[in-house]
Amino acid sequence: MRASDAERERVAETLREAVAEGRLGMEEFDQRLEAAYTARTHGELEPLVRDLPAPGAAVAPVGGAAVAPTGSGKRWADRIGRPATSSGAFAFWGGFGRRGSWTVGRKFTAFAMWGGGEIDLREANFEDREVVIRCITIMGGMQVTVPPELNVEVRGIGIMGGFGEHAKDEGVPSPDAPRVRITGFALMGGVGVEHKRSKAERKRLRDAERERSKGLDGGRERGRLEKGPDGA
Repeated sequence: MRASDAERERVAETLREAVAEGRLGMEEFDQRLEAAYTARTHGELEPLVRDLPAPGAAVAPVGGAAVAPTGSGKRWADRIGRPATSSGAFAFWGGFGRRGSWTVGRKFTAFAMWGGGEIDLREANFEDREVVIRCITIMGGMQVTVPPELNVEVRGIGIMGGFGEHAKDEGVPSPDAPRVRITGFALMGGVGVEHKRSKAERKRLRDAERERSKGLDGGRERGRLEKGPDGA
């Protein structure tokens, strides 16, 4: 059966995840990726990922039970390529908000005059892998909140105001995340871009760290008991 562009991209996503986890070397990754994008049939695609787990799938460690996948509960590949639910926002003597589970268009324009707005991308989906968000405010303000793993480029101008990024949460951009360029200008107002995890994600990371610490403490205690009180 003939392969579609979406199927080729899913295979490429699996290969990117594999090289990030150390399952593939860069040379083999390049070879497989080139073969994926030139493949015409399912028969050409399937061997490229036959020996690899699907991104985000639970993997059984050697000699143990399966463990839960790490990272965000929703893979970036599942958040890209959806129909846009919003391509713009407007506020005049008022405010607007885009938050929660929504899909940002590949070109999104926000305008606020004597008002404000909030654009939250932490739970958002994306129409395309490359997204441009234009923020224009006059005597108003906008706040753009993004997850630390998102690839973000901020290029805005502040005139008698400010346009820039705030302090970042700990985290590094993911190679398979969308690339978002935030541009525009603020006249006697401000546009702020903040890298911040959601409350649910921070709780998940704390719980994971707590479980890891319990496992380490339990291992040390078992080792102490096996050696005996005199350390022998």
